[in-house]
Amino acid sequence: MSKFPEFLMATAIVALTAAPAMAEKLGLGRAATADEVAAWDLDVFPDGSNLPEGSGDVLTGETLFSENCASCHGEFAEGVGNWPKLAGGEDTLADEDPLKTVGSYWPYLSTTFDYVRRSMPFGSAQTLSDDDVYAIVAYILYSNYLVEDDFTLSKETFTDVTMPNADGFIVDDRPETEYGKFTERCMSDCKSGPVEITRNVVFKGDPNAGADGGEVETTAPAATDEAQAPAAEEAAPMAVAFDADLAADGEKVFKKCKACHKVGEGAKNGVGPVLNGVWGRTAGTVEGFKYSKPMMAAGESGLVWDTETLSGYLANPRNYLKGNKMTFAGLKKDADIEAILEFLKSNSQ
Repeated sequence: MSKFPEFLMATAIVALTAAPAMAEKLGLGRAATADEVAAWDLDVFPDGSNLPEGSGDVLTGETLFSENCASCHGEFAEGVGNWPKLAGGEDTLADEDPLKTVGSYWPYLSTTFDYVRRSMPFGSAQTLSDDDVYAIVAYILYSNYLVEDDFTLSKETFTDVTMPNADGFIVDDRPETEYGKFTERCMSDCKSGPVEITRNVVFKGDPNAGADGGEVETTAPAATDEAQAPAAEEAAPMAVAFDADLAADGEKVFKKCKACHKVGEGAKNGVGPVLNGVWGRTAGTVEGFKYSKPMMAAGESGLVWDTETLSGYLANPRNYLKGNKMTFAGLKKDADIEAILEFLKSNSQ
């Protein structure tokens, strides 16, 4: 295969990099119209000053998120596979492996709005209405515990939301304060004689390397409070009578919960605790699951899952137990709650 002629390559580069005026002179294309520019000029400033008109509430956003976003980001913004998590990660930015989400990392709500409006859903960018974008962003905020379930996001309420990491960034002033120093060279009082290696690099996590590269005595890490605390004893599963037909209906309703909770043989903890044997169990006692402090406190105070407590919790998890980690908005139909209770009974035998 012959090489692309250099003069043609040069011509192509000139054509591609020509200024609009030059393109017009050469008869290439035309100037964009005001409407065409406006269609792409979607930037949203941090103060919300150029937001579009419209509004959207959390509950509408939950439905839209489920339809447009959940296949990648999970029903509760918890992420699916390698797709990013949009919720969680509170107080992890100083960790060795921080979880950077909308709630934990993004400093401006305008960034979230702009990204959803400009680029989502994946493969169908800019198919959402402005009202849809407001609603989806409201649901993302709710999933990060930043607003309540009755919140409506609009141009007027936009600045009412304070992002947790709003003060986590600083202006990069290195060009003014540091870059000039990098060009200064010391050409006097240089060290004479051979250059020697005085110490080795020690990689973090290497238990056998000391500061000088030699081996160090290692000891077992101190047990954490969680490791020291004895696992809560679970009560043996209790036999519970249940309506098999209603339990089958409840299994369908449980699809809303499967993103976080597992049931059945071989079920394990996930985003939420396994729900086998939940009926009659003290709250916050599934072994190996890290509960929120409010859930642990509720269990220590004697909260047991039964018809009354589960009905109240499933109807509105956040209002029933303030500060718990469940992001689901709740089941709005009494029939759905009744059916899912039977399903949970059937998995508590």
